[in-house]
Amino acid sequence: MKASEPPAGDPVETHLADLAARLHGPARLKARMVDELREGLLDAARELSPDAEPGREAARRAIREFGTVAELAPSFQYELTVTQARHTARTVMLIVPCLLVCWSLVELSTRVKGHGLPGSLQVAVAHLGGLSALTALPAAVFLSATGSLGRRLRLPQRLPLVVAWTGTAAAVALGLSALTLVAAAVIAGDWPLTAAACLIVIALHARVATSARVCRRCARLPVTAP
Repeated sequence: MKASEPPAGDPVETHLADLAARLHGPARLKARMVDELREGLLDAARELSPDAEPGREAARRAIREFGTVAELAPSFQYELTVTQARHTARTVMLIVPCLLVCWSLVELSTRVKGHGLPGSLQVAVAHLGGLSALTALPAAVFLSATGSLGRRLRLPQRLPLVVAWTGTAAAVALGLSALTLVAAAVIAGDWPLTAAACLIVIALHARVATSARVCRRCARLPVTAP
């Protein structure tokens, strides 16, 4: 038997495995939620069992009291979706300043060397910088809405999907920025600096693209707000 498979005939572990398979989002939070549910089910089964160790029937009764997988999954997924969306929003908020710093350094380098960036490349940089800056606005709104303020307001159901596509837009801007950095490297002739900036931008692109992809998947799943 594989380590990830529940013990044969264990109703609690089978129930938890089925629930975990339905959930998507941050792995640590998901594991913690499943562990907490396991403790609750086992405690309930012990109270329902006349024996020292709860039997299968007591475990099944505890599961019925807590709810089926279909009943539990939406509320569990809500917390996972919000947490993943917050992670994506924070990532977007962090990458925007990094991108602007990278471009500022490359532009300064071209000016010092007396080359300067062509007008078309400057326009591309301005548009990409503007797009990146715009993605920070919905990200900041979401972080505020799901922070202390979110305890008083009901979160719009589609907002995590908005954050997911915001992260996707930021990832696209980063990917295009990496290409324009290569063009700037050719013009500036300062390969060490531009290559370092390009590698940083590519790493940021991979990070935000991965987070946005997971966020999109979570946002499409049915959820129930507590």
